[in-house]
Amino acid sequence: MDKQKAQERIRELKEKINYHDYRYYVLDNPEITDYEYDMLMKELIELEEKFPEFIAQDSPTQRVGGKPLVKFEQVAHTVMLLSLSNSYDEKDLLDFDRRIRKEVGNEVEYIVEFKIDGLSVALKYENGKFIRGATRGDGIVGEDVTNNLRTVKSIPLALSENIDIEVRGEVYIPKKKFADLNKRQEESGQPVFANPRNAAAGSLRQLDPKVTASRPLDIFVFSILKIEGKDLNKHSEGLEYLKKLGFKTSKYELCKNIDEVIQLCKKWHEKRHELPFEIDGLVIKVNDLNQHEILGTTAKSPRWAIAYKFPAEEKETVVKDIVVQVGRTGVITPTAVLEPVRVAGTVVSRATLHNQDFINEKDIRIGDKVIIHKAGDIIPEVVRVLKDKRTGNEVKFELPKECPACGEKTVRLEGEVAVRCINMACPAQLRRKIIHFVSRDAMNIDGLGEAIITILLEREFIKDPGDLYYLNDKKDELVKLERMGEKSVSNLLNAIENSKNNDLSRLINALGIRLVGSKAAKVLAEEFKDIDSLINASIEKLTAIDEIGPKMAESIVEFFRDEKNLEIIEKMKRAGVNMESKKKATEDGEMELKLKDKTFVLTGTLNNYTRNEAKEIIERLGGKVTGSVSKKTSYVLVGENPGSKLDKANKLGVRVITEEEFEEMIK
Repeated sequence: MDKQKAQERIRELKEKINYHDYRYYVLDNPEITDYEYDMLMKELIELEEKFPEFIAQDSPTQRVGGKPLVKFEQVAHTVMLLSLSNSYDEKDLLDFDRRIRKEVGNEVEYIVEFKIDGLSVALKYENGKFIRGATRGDGIVGEDVTNNLRTVKSIPLALSENIDIEVRGEVYIPKKKFADLNKRQEESGQPVFANPRNAAAGSLRQLDPKVTASRPLDIFVFSILKIEGKDLNKHSEGLEYLKKLGFKTSKYELCKNIDEVIQLCKKWHEKRHELPFEIDGLVIKVNDLNQHEILGTTAKSPRWAIAYKFPAEEKETVVKDIVVQVGRTGVITPTAVLEPVRVAGTVVSRATLHNQDFINEKDIRIGDKVIIHKAGDIIPEVVRVLKDKRTGNEVKFELPKECPACGEKTVRLEGEVAVRCINMACPAQLRRKIIHFVSRDAMNIDGLGEAIITILLEREFIKDPGDLYYLNDKKDELVKLERMGEKSVSNLLNAIENSKNNDLSRLINALGIRLVGSKAAKVLAEEFKDIDSLINASIEKLTAIDEIGPKMAESIVEFFRDEKNLEIIEKMKRAGVNMESKKKATEDGEMELKLKDKTFVLTGTLNNYTRNEAKEIIERLGGKVTGSVSKKTSYVLVGENPGSKLDKANKLGVRVITEEEFEEMIK
């Protein structure tokens, strides 16, 4: 493809992807499948790799985030970002209306919007392109968080019109995604967020945009700060125009008088829990923009708008008991069993207590009278203990030193808030452990899906990953199981047998050691050469390796201290599972690194290997695999239906090899 055609196709792809982002993230009404979307993005990435001169800041590929910042730059707002005066009851609203009508007369139309509980930002566009985003700060000066805001999928990088405009919006996290985020934090042993607003603010102010990109941020744009070449008469017209430009705006309602506004406030006070996002009130604005001019502003707030704040809903109840459960990653989580009480629209009888530090900090005891609310209107949480109501019969609580599911000793790694069980055979974690053990990047046992694993566990064919290597003894019984048959069982047993020959790095990854992924597993396999050397490694020896930090080292040592884990490894040894690195020294010296210092790029579908398998072979023989073709590339390994990387290889004169030639190389 020549440059002109490439530039045109890149423009078409950007428009298509931006349109489908709008359908998905703003309208919540996608028109294409995830696969079709991924193919559009894949084509754009490949074209931009081939023609980097056409990469622009408004490209969807630029949402992933750039390099981490040392600090945020301060930025002065073009238009001051005012705060709102608050009202808390009907009298406050009537007083507000009286002041408005005194200034502009009785003909007043109000517009009522949700008061999203998030972080306020200003977005600046020039010629329809997003060029800067900043936090509100003190209203006059904020922090430049442009790179982080680019990662928020509901913020358009390019508008539907080439217009100069500045808008204001509220960055937030939806309730369900907030709950999922906290669950991930808890499972990884990290502190949980107190509420969606704190989570949104903390996520947006990350110095590394890639961290921001991993958080489920969203936005509602609610006002136009400055606009060139467009006359608007009403605030509602501005919101409709923002929608037309591609912004996500919140629902609004028009009211002919303050009585209708008051009825809306009562309605949403009761119904706010039904919304998928958290609001702490409603915003009431005069709709007529000419009346805005007449009313003006104070030093901090507009006189034409006011916030109606919902009263916080907190209830008193009793902590009847504290129980614990073991999560899929081994984290031991305490939960308060409460005297049932209705809060924010539902009956609450349990509340997570997160971890021992949370319990100690709030001094929560069994038998305490406590105040609870719902964080994010969704997660029941103990706010405080009513210590003045204690009788002396309350009982302090400590997390168990032994796992309640398997009886093994629990551990708390330095720097983590979580207490966890690290026993591979713990029944509370076992299913997830085995799913990981057989996965493609681990032992790669084809045919052993989640449904089969569940059946094997329920029928007690296996009790830990080591038992997989003894299933051949139960072949006749396996054939009789649902979803199984003679051929399926034979294929499965062959796959299990073949996995015995995997490199040590795959086994280390498969063990599911906390914080150790496939990359670290390869480093450990190359460094220690066999499993016994790794088992006996000290924290000092582990941290001497560049890629292994103190937390990972402690996690590895703790894992191999557990006798149950060592028993499972011994069981696999007896079954003939390989426990050595393929690079382990032999009697004749080090294995010949046939591909040493050679760089490979893979493109197309290979017949005899998956991409990961080919990559592993290349790395085992001293080579490395990269994602893009350059003059430094040694070989491009081509399978069926190769992409643009083949064209680039031919253009640069890089040697292209077939799968057959590759197999000759590695013999």
